[in-house]
Amino acid sequence: MNQPLILPFRGVAPDIADTAFIAHNAAVIGDVRIGPGSSIWYGCTVRGDVNRIRIGRGSNLQDNSTIHVDSKRYPTIIGDEVLIGHQCTIHGCTVGDRATIGMQSCVMDGVTIEPGAMVAAGSLVTPGKTIPSGQLWSGRPAKFMRELDEETLEALLEGARHYARLAQEHKAIQADGKV
Repeated sequence: MNQPLILPFRGVAPDIADTAFIAHNAAVIGDVRIGPGSSIWYGCTVRGDVNRIRIGRGSNLQDNSTIHVDSKRYPTIIGDEVLIGHQCTIHGCTVGDRATIGMQSCVMDGVTIEPGAMVAAGSLVTPGKTIPSGQLWSGRPAKFMRELDEETLEALLEGARHYARLAQEHKAIQADGKV
């Protein structure tokens, strides 16, 4: 049966909650902590080799995304119930609880995405930017688009929770050796 690549680096091994799902072809390396119910999907890399990565509870990193760090100043900190879309690059930044990052977005060093904020698909959030809570930013480079209403915020949270449930199904299939 295929197993994810989980490796220590410089004597520090990943700390992964028992209820997290790590896809069989994902890589998790070094100083990485993944919280309960979180998911690292197919083809993802989470590389905490030169700084730390923390992923909270119920968050998901969808297929072919990469999380890395800046070696000198910026770890990557991802809060609870965060939804990170397919093929994203998340590098040396902080992503607050219940934030959403759309597919193929790139979030650079020193960025802070506050809780409940959203980065639209295909966006580039340039170094040092702060995206305030409840706002949608979009573009290359990303700029403020609009405030998010309560209905949208609820839908985004449900998206993160959907992935948490779906991950448990994939985890069961992987554990049965059917992957």
